[in-house]
Amino acid sequence: MSGGAPRGDAELIEWVLQAVERATTPAIRPAINATGTILNTGLGRAVLPASAVENLIRVATGHSTLEVDPDSGRRGSRLIGVSRLLCELVGCADAVVVNNNAAAVFMSIRVLAAGKEVIVSRGQQVEIGGQFRIPDVIAEAGARMVEVGTTNKTRLSDYERAIGPETALILHVHPSNYRLVGFVESVSPPELAKLSRSRGILSMSDLGSGALVDLSAYGIPGEPTVSSVLDAGLDLCTWSGDKLLGGPQCGIITGCAEVIERIKSDALMRVVRVDKLTLSALESTLSLYRDSSSACSRIPTLWAITRSLADVTAEAERIRSTLQNLAARKIRAEVVPCFSQVGGGSLPGEEIPSAALDVECDELAPGEFARSLRVGIPAVFGRISHNRLLLDVRTVHPNEEEPLARAIASAAINDERL
Repeated sequence: MSGGAPRGDAELIEWVLQAVERATTPAIRPAINATGTILNTGLGRAVLPASAVENLIRVATGHSTLEVDPDSGRRGSRLIGVSRLLCELVGCADAVVVNNNAAAVFMSIRVLAAGKEVIVSRGQQVEIGGQFRIPDVIAEAGARMVEVGTTNKTRLSDYERAIGPETALILHVHPSNYRLVGFVESVSPPELAKLSRSRGILSMSDLGSGALVDLSAYGIPGEPTVSSVLDAGLDLCTWSGDKLLGGPQCGIITGCAEVIERIKSDALMRVVRVDKLTLSALESTLSLYRDSSSACSRIPTLWAITRSLADVTAEAERIRSTLQNLAARKIRAEVVPCFSQVGGGSLPGEEIPSAALDVECDELAPGEFARSLRVGIPAVFGRISHNRLLLDVRTVHPNEEEPLARAIASAAINDERL
């Protein structure tokens, strides 16, 4: 037992009650994300829009028209709703959804290039979290990778020389979780699409993050939209549902109808298919993009990325004020400037100006205070910077303001006593 015993009967009762609550709380439980990383993988990435949650609950608590055609009464396709929306929103001929983007890339390569060659630039052989590596995925899909160019420079002529009788696919991988800067050169998707068509082979882009909104209007340049990649003429584009789209975890494959149909018909599609809850949340999220003027305010991921610094700072000040009225012990909190990031393998190097609460407690070191917040109810996750505990408010929703203040006040007596 560290940090001393609870002081008095009231604190002892509170301590016992919270100990019982923690012991009976599920392992996956709500958390307040004050890390400043908007798409925090450890904390579940994208927060679903309210309308998606409402529809998900309706579908989860009763039967649904998942795989039946109401008109004929016969069995139908579970993907028809999201496919129609995706075609409308990104301008593709057809679409299919699987359980994550790793599966989307794997299935696409397996169906289009098994037993044949896939050409990919050396500078695009990415690795993301969980040791998902492009060379390994290509091999597991049964294809042979042909490397072209160098780490920092790949030219169109490199692709042209690599195409042979066994080439089935040119794979373009968007560097969504890293950046090459300086003495670099790469081939654009339109150039790759033109080359592949002239040689009678297929082309594909693993976009990864999957933005439907042009974020350059909000000061975040360099992230291509799904529409721009498909407009370039590539046959396929794969991307994630729980990153910049702001929906549930899934992998989305968009492109030409003939190629998508081949993927839909593959025997492994049943292995990677998504359930009714994912499809319900995805369809509801996609429908919000029909009104582009309100999408950024109604989709939590876009709201967190695009909200103004003034709005974030004002929220931080409100939480600080509430905390001053709640703190049972002497806790100091100061609003300080900081930078947030998108995270989740999206927009590497992009820092978004933000505001954080710099909090400290007399009796707890920053690391101990942070742990006490993490094991509390609700769990609160911040970050340690220069031996200071910062709670970045950009990723805190307004309805979490008072719960966060209460959690900070409670954390001072809930250190490592259990």
